[in-house]
Amino acid sequence: MGGPMICKFFYVALVCSVLPSAALAANARVIVTRALHHDVSPALRNIPIPPALPGPPRHRIHEQEQWPRIGNSPLRGPDPVLQTDVRNPLPIIDVAKFDGLDCCHNNTPYYWEPPDVNGTVGTTQYMQIVNEGFAVFDKQKGNILYGPAPDHLFWTGFGGPCQDDVGDVIAQFDKLARRWIVLGFGADNNICLAVSVSSDATGAYYRYAFAYGSFPDYPKLGVWPDGYYLSLNFSGTYVCALHRAAILQGRDATSQCFQLGYYGVVPSDLDGTMPPPRGATNYLATLSSNSLNFWQFHVNWTNPQNSRLSGPVNLAVPAFSPGCNSGDPANCIPQKGTTQKLDSLSYHMMYRLAYRNFGDHQSLVATHAVDVGSRVGERWYEIRNPGASPVLYQAGTYAPKGTSSRWMGSIGMDKNGDIALGYSVSGSAVYPAIHYTGRVPTDSLGTMEGENAVQAGLGYHTINRWGDYTDMTIDPVDDCTFYYTNEYLPNSGAFNWMTKINAFRFEGCQ
Repeated sequence: MGGPMICKFFYVALVCSVLPSAALAANARVIVTRALHHDVSPALRNIPIPPALPGPPRHRIHEQEQWPRIGNSPLRGPDPVLQTDVRNPLPIIDVAKFDGLDCCHNNTPYYWEPPDVNGTVGTTQYMQIVNEGFAVFDKQKGNILYGPAPDHLFWTGFGGPCQDDVGDVIAQFDKLARRWIVLGFGADNNICLAVSVSSDATGAYYRYAFAYGSFPDYPKLGVWPDGYYLSLNFSGTYVCALHRAAILQGRDATSQCFQLGYYGVVPSDLDGTMPPPRGATNYLATLSSNSLNFWQFHVNWTNPQNSRLSGPVNLAVPAFSPGCNSGDPANCIPQKGTTQKLDSLSYHMMYRLAYRNFGDHQSLVATHAVDVGSRVGERWYEIRNPGASPVLYQAGTYAPKGTSSRWMGSIGMDKNGDIALGYSVSGSAVYPAIHYTGRVPTDSLGTMEGENAVQAGLGYHTINRWGDYTDMTIDPVDDCTFYYTNEYLPNSGAFNWMTKINAFRFEGCQ
């Protein structure tokens, strides 16, 4: 990349009169940003992985997100959709289970706490990302095909901030195009994007850098037919669409953004191969007081002045208090063998906001951590009809009897409507562990079945930071197999985390 990089911003006023009153975003101006630079990479498999750094590891702790609390008062009674009774074992078939990345073997300059583990499944491979490393695995046997390697290798030779370092990196798989997507923030307020040229995660990538006016923290990504949708957190939230059609061809591309006065907004992410109805907007959501807020983002790539962000539409849900609402949510999840407690991250919706079109209806599933008295449970929702007036089809709080808390969830739905929910489990008698639960459509609304253990915890954490998210994704080939990844400790301490990748499907899904 030759010469200096220049960022150009274009501001276009919207025609506000076409929208109903109170439907405009807090900032009713679309911000159109052209990519600073784009190119095509060499095949990832041909990029040498640097040797491990000499000397002792250099440790860093990733700071907590300082977002405002939701204005909920502590509940005066029990959670109205609390499920403590669990009777039926999950009707699932194990497909694969293998070790993911672990601390201090990623050949990166720093070894971070927490790992912020995420990952996604493709046609034959699985890609896992942690702070600040990644690997590509054979999705059936767990053999490493490339890595462990530092995240910034995706941008080797790209020039600029993305080449040197990236953070908060997440991986996605575009199920309609069968392409891999890797996204994170770089220095100088850059968003760094890499989209594979083929369905091979170890092949070449189209690479892009977009610059924004402030630090684009905690980026979250949703795949939609007309764009790659982002939420970025600085001075409230910016929600952006990247020009998917141009990016899939490696052409010059733009992004369109709106500013919101809300935090923790998550874009919807398409599961399955049935696209949304023609012209359907991307849906975005965040938590509010005993409710969810929804927006619709309609992007017009030909005439940006016609792009719209409408909302929020407020959807009441069963009353809840965020996890540890009456105390310090950053230090509230107990662990066996120590007085050190863990961060509940209960003031925002977890990743992903998974969308599926069944033809006769559309569904979104979402989850977050809530207070259930002396512990924390996983609240989850299925929302239908998001394109008109969102309807809460079902909701539940999963907290089986005992003293353990469940938090750090991620949720998904297969082509049959089966739902799987993965999370961390910890308590005064339990080291932090990895579990999941689920339900089939014939189960009573708002209920999950039994839970399965993926990995027992083998020690406690000596600092409060546990993670910002985990990841439940669906195999694009059979549209049945769930892949879930999360962290655990092999022994007590810090900077010693390990991860697991577990694949399973419901017996009725073929």
